[in-house]
Amino acid sequence: MTKLNTPRQNLLLGALPVETYERLSSDLELVPMPCGKVLYESGSELRYAYFPTTCIVSNVYVVEDGRSSELAVVGHEGFIGLGIFMGGRTMPHQAVVSNAGYAYRIQRQLFINEFESRHGGDNDQSLFQLLLRYIQALITQIAQTAACNRHHSIYQQLCRWLLLNLDRQASNQILVTHDYLANMLGVRRESITDAAGKLQQKGLIGYDRGRLSVLNRQGLEAQVCECYHVITAEFERLIPAFAELAACPIESAPDLPDKFAKQPPANPISSKPIHSPFR
Repeated sequence: MTKLNTPRQNLLLGALPVETYERLSSDLELVPMPCGKVLYESGSELRYAYFPTTCIVSNVYVVEDGRSSELAVVGHEGFIGLGIFMGGRTMPHQAVVSNAGYAYRIQRQLFINEFESRHGGDNDQSLFQLLLRYIQALITQIAQTAACNRHHSIYQQLCRWLLLNLDRQASNQILVTHDYLANMLGVRRESITDAAGKLQQKGLIGYDRGRLSVLNRQGLEAQVCECYHVITAEFERLIPAFAELAACPIESAPDLPDKFAKQPPANPISSKPIHSPFR
């Protein structure tokens, strides 16, 4: 039986007080998020803030020669549109859907109006405070990912990437190719093939035609470096609902139409020139 998709499946929206949530919910629009969809290019103007419910979005930086590296993954625990909240209104990197599903979006000005508004009582800045805590957790993920990519093996990096994605979806299967993983970690495809092969030999994962299955999560956690645990601990500390979902599967979304069918991402990373607002 298909379950309904509601804004409260997003942990930030779900943590809002009833009054704030009801005021905001009328401005939220449910949108399908097909795999590979580029929400924003680097330097593009942010028109919407997106709150994923069942999809996963990768924040990716692409250098001029086309090579890329994932900065962070965003799922039901967060939102896309940091520049709106911080006042910059542009995207410093690319945001691309890596796992198909759904999200709720809200127009930029309506989003700004909500966290700048002043309503009576203790709920004045409930959304504002939630977003601040999420941003701190996101900064931790970005910083820890940078440290992991510099100091830990590709084998450990792959374990971290798999676990972070598993935490943000209901299934133990991930539709992904070796080429895509190489792009996300910023390494050679052969290195991913070697690392994935070791995980298969240990019986931790299975892989067949773009479908990767995690067979032993506890075993995978035993192989990962401390970076995954640092990131997860910060999310659990700052977003309590994230910890509560650890033992509870994420509710599934309505099935996507055929045109949005889930397929392993071949290489959604754009080869367009970088137009960074920091240049």
